[in-house]
Amino acid sequence: MKKSLLSIAILFAVAFGANAQDTPLSISGYADTYYKFDFAEQQNIGTSFATDQNSLSLGMIGVALKKTTGKASFVGELSFGPRGQGQSIVNIDNKFDESRHGFNIQNLNMTYAFTPEFSMAAGFFGTFVGYEVIAPIGNFNYSTSYLFTNGPFQNAGIKATYAFSPKVSLMVGGFNDNWNVYKADANFGISTFGAQLMVAPVEGWTAYANILSGYVSGTILDLTTSYQVTKSFKVGVNAADWSAGMGAKDTGFSGGALYLQNAFTDKFSLGVRGEYFSAKKNNGALILSGVAPKESVVAATLSANLKAGGLTFIPEVRLDNGSANQFFKENGSATKSASQMSLAVVYAF
Repeated sequence: MKKSLLSIAILFAVAFGANAQDTPLSISGYADTYYKFDFAEQQNIGTSFATDQNSLSLGMIGVALKKTTGKASFVGELSFGPRGQGQSIVNIDNKFDESRHGFNIQNLNMTYAFTPEFSMAAGFFGTFVGYEVIAPIGNFNYSTSYLFTNGPFQNAGIKATYAFSPKVSLMVGGFNDNWNVYKADANFGISTFGAQLMVAPVEGWTAYANILSGYVSGTILDLTTSYQVTKSFKVGVNAADWSAGMGAKDTGFSGGALYLQNAFTDKFSLGVRGEYFSAKKNNGALILSGVAPKESVVAATLSANLKAGGLTFIPEVRLDNGSANQFFKENGSATKSASQMSLAVVYAF
């Protein structure tokens, strides 16, 4: 029996490595820092990152490693700093805690391409849900949306992707019981189903229909699309609805965001994000950013991107208006509106 298993292992090793060609190890990364000022001198807008009031503060530094050998590939991404650790990675007890920075792997996964069309991957992934990402180089706006803050950041599991054509592909996978955890609860294990349908109807237009659903994680339905209308003008849309798991009724959120961006030159672009976000009637403490049950918020963010080599300077102004008094005035009294400005510097290498 042992000889048979050894023979099978050798055959697999030969099959997998027959056409192996080493590619150089790719190393890339990014870093960011920012200054933010709320005009009411409060820490009002509670979306992810850029949270420090009237302070020159750190975002994160991230380093990504990639390598391909034949049909096999590996991705590893480490992050250091508040944005890449306590503000985006949960600790061992499944809580976000900026005072503890022990676990800082953003991505750690391996992929095998059985054919040019079909591949499988396993590990810890930046989520496939949503329009915005943790890494600052992946977003046009520096502050993040309510949809991003309340949606998944990472998913651990195994997934298979099949490309029917360059214009259509489908991913399906099984993931750990909850979002943002690299270790599942043993009672639930890999119990969340995920899928993504990608379509690219015309050149410059790509759309993703996403679902994550499980007893613990609940069900999130997400649509993300972007269209490069002209060489300089781009339109993006994100819409999502989340219903909480564990039998929670009428708990979750829904919302949508519109992104409009125009590159006036290769060094200067302007973009605006408009967002509507609504909490369901029994959301309790599950919805972040201070949006109360059955209440909503509308936010408008204007950002500029000024580029010089690998550096991007992002001045930004943001106005949020809630249906309830979820913000604070300078004297501490409650109000429906908040406004802030920020200046961020992001470097990619």
